[in-house]
Amino acid sequence: MVASDTSLRSDAAALAAGAGGRDALAAAERRAIRTKWLLSLPALIVLTVAASGPLVIVLVYSFLKPGPYGGVIWEFSTDAWFSVVFRRDIFDDTISLADAHLSVLWRSVRLSFLTTLTALILGFPTAYFIATRPARYRAVWLFLITIPFWTNLLIRTFAIMEVIRNEGAINTLLISLGLIQTPIQMLYTDFAIMLGMTYVYLPLMVLPLYASMEKLDFRLVEAAYDLYATRFQALKRVIIPMVKPGIIAGSILVFVPSLGAYVTPRVLGGGKNLMLGNLIELQFGQGRNWPLGAALSMTLLVIVMVALLVYVRNVSRQGGGHHG
Repeated sequence: MVASDTSLRSDAAALAAGAGGRDALAAAERRAIRTKWLLSLPALIVLTVAASGPLVIVLVYSFLKPGPYGGVIWEFSTDAWFSVVFRRDIFDDTISLADAHLSVLWRSVRLSFLTTLTALILGFPTAYFIATRPARYRAVWLFLITIPFWTNLLIRTFAIMEVIRNEGAINTLLISLGLIQTPIQMLYTDFAIMLGMTYVYLPLMVLPLYASMEKLDFRLVEAAYDLYATRFQALKRVIIPMVKPGIIAGSILVFVPSLGAYVTPRVLGGGKNLMLGNLIELQFGQGRNWPLGAALSMTLLVIVMVALLVYVRNVSRQGGGHHG
């Protein structure tokens, strides 16, 4: 009986010790988590203030009235958001679509899409070429792809201008070969803007594509050839589905900055072919309509967010399908 009581007391002491150990372990984990949050708190505050603060200011400005010489009047108004899509006649107050704003918005979306498509057409074979080189040479090719990032965006834009202007390299070559008599007007057109943005953002397409193709098991491509698949069938059925995440990532990385581009459309468009970034700058500058500029900025942000949500949705769907 005494031995049984001693055993029960020992078991109770062991359980108490175990419970105390678990409590101590849980407390230590809570302290570690609290310490991590405290250490990251300054960075979180800076990120919140630096990222969210300006957006909040722009959002507030979009619901105010414009000042007579710039700035804002602190009175609530939705006129700026109304003016993004509509305009009111100054004589009879009739309402019609804001053709100028809608044309700029359409040009921005259209040129951004064409830039993304062109970058994909050029970047896909480039990434495939690099991925199929011997491993010791791939770093050299990637190094060459990143060289344009070493120079300023404005310098790269002026370089494109020197190539496509009336006295530039292309027109001079075509005239010397006798193919044309007068220079082809390429500068200050939508084509010039698209070409410039394609040149500027092409590396942003190549790098994600290469990252996906580097992981591609090329034995699958060889197996497709063994099953009498043509090159096009192997590309469509094997390569493209396997590198689709890289295609989507590269498209987002090109489309989003193209949509808000300012320097390239300003230089190569000559101030006539405006894009959304130029229109926003115009409202904050010569237009002196800060609320409208803020509303246009938030419109651009919404378009970018929609594009990013489409990207996240596609990635999540692919991840779920792959997991299944």
